[in-house]
Amino acid sequence: MGDRSGEGKAYGNLGNAYYSLGDFKKAIDYQERHLRIAQEVGDDIGIATSFQNLGASFKFLGSVEEAIACYRQSVAMFNGVRSRLKLNDEFKVNLRNLYQVSYASLWRLLVKEGKFSEGLISAERTRAQALNDLMELKYCSAKQQAASETETETIHDIVSCLPSNTVFIAIEKQGVIFWVCQKENDLELRKKQISNDGDAYTFLQSLVQVTCQEIGTRSNTNCEDRSLDMARAENRTYERSPPEEKRKTSLPFQQRALRTWYDTIIEPLQDLLLDGELVLVPEGPLCLAPFAAFMDSNSKYLCESFRIRVTPSLTSLKLTAECPADYHSNSGALLVGDPWLQDVTYQGKKLAQLPFAREEVQMIGQILHTVPLIGTQATKDEVLKQLSSVALVHIAAHGRMETGEIALTPSPAPASRIPVEKDFILTMSDVLTVKMRARLVVLSCCHSARGKIKAEGVVGIARAFLGAGARSVLVSLWAIDDEATLEFMNIFYLSLVKGKSASESLNQAMKCMLRECDQFSAVKYWAPFVLIGDDVTMEFAEHE
Repeated sequence: MGDRSGEGKAYGNLGNAYYSLGDFKKAIDYQERHLRIAQEVGDDIGIATSFQNLGASFKFLGSVEEAIACYRQSVAMFNGVRSRLKLNDEFKVNLRNLYQVSYASLWRLLVKEGKFSEGLISAERTRAQALNDLMELKYCSAKQQAASETETETIHDIVSCLPSNTVFIAIEKQGVIFWVCQKENDLELRKKQISNDGDAYTFLQSLVQVTCQEIGTRSNTNCEDRSLDMARAENRTYERSPPEEKRKTSLPFQQRALRTWYDTIIEPLQDLLLDGELVLVPEGPLCLAPFAAFMDSNSKYLCESFRIRVTPSLTSLKLTAECPADYHSNSGALLVGDPWLQDVTYQGKKLAQLPFAREEVQMIGQILHTVPLIGTQATKDEVLKQLSSVALVHIAAHGRMETGEIALTPSPAPASRIPVEKDFILTMSDVLTVKMRARLVVLSCCHSARGKIKAEGVVGIARAFLGAGARSVLVSLWAIDDEATLEFMNIFYLSLVKGKSASESLNQAMKCMLRECDQFSAVKYWAPFVLIGDDVTMEFAEHE
């Protein structure tokens, strides 16, 4: 039939078969045939895949330099395909997720060969690629964007503007790798072996689930239902708490779970960390870990030693730090609470009103001297209209568990038409259409830190706000008690209006809840809050 592309893929499949049989020389022969045909017909994905498979075969033959060269070629081809996708964020995310083997294999092999700086550069280039593209589009000129596509990045370029105590974390097959940026851009590499025979990613994934179980994120919590998916949420193992009797006996394990986190992530590098701020660049399931609650051998929580924030990548941190000084707004606040949802049905059920969410934004409105959008005023159209003109956004509403997308009051529609999802759900796509100038976005919705964990990172509503131009986002890993939320947000905003940074205000709220509020001192009340992005300060008048 003359199907050269199909012939090439058949050779590639034969190569993979011989690879799985351990006949690597024969595998290379067929993989090279696939490569030649892919180059002949202009199949860029086929070229990239061939180089990826050749890299694996050369690695098992002990030809490390050839393997590294092949992985580099594969990554370069995949990145070329990505660049041609332009503004199609969803395609970029899916492409990166589908072909992640080359990226991971390259940095792991570089580290194994002792090329630690090159390994960091390679690992960093795999993080939040599509998000970095969105941020670059917002913050950089066309000339700067063109230059970034052609310049060869050095280790100095990456770490030159990083704060001390920046920790880049990457997951290996059986352990975790840490690059720690210290004063004067000094880099240290540390490793933590997790298992000799297990999978580190799966272990960390399970530890997230067990931790949520053990600290009781759903037990004895007076919490109005701010989740759009509570029916499914109640069936998720990691959201359920054991019966009361089991919880009493499992309390020591609660401490062991938090200690396990500390021993795995912090202990290997604690001698390198200085007092003050800790900036973490997590990967995979670590993005959902409650870093603030990690507990050392003296039963001291990590938030008692450090102000903590996370960032999707070193590049996103650099882009934010180097964006024009006048890009983000200095004034104005959009406060949204308890949208009117009596006219809508979501997944066959009516959504309840949220009186505590209303009280929350009214309280914040008094602190900031700002009138919030409440009830029927909190329409999707009005929220989208104001998102681009304020320095602060605070939303307290129903959120989707899987993505964090938010339910707002339906935008006005003909009286004869029942509102459909697009009329009231604030989606990731909606947010990405806005050119935001906000310094800080606070999403006081259930599970607003969550999303689908992909090779790109956590793909959820928080990422969408960062990609739309927000400088930082404060989100929650789980739902917390209504009264605890009011207390927490009161402390946070009173600190913020006094000129303290977002990370300082967050840290103060956590420590006040832990040390001064006996009713809300348990981990589940203060540990879910995560600051993602820059450490911003606001310019609001101080509360009288």
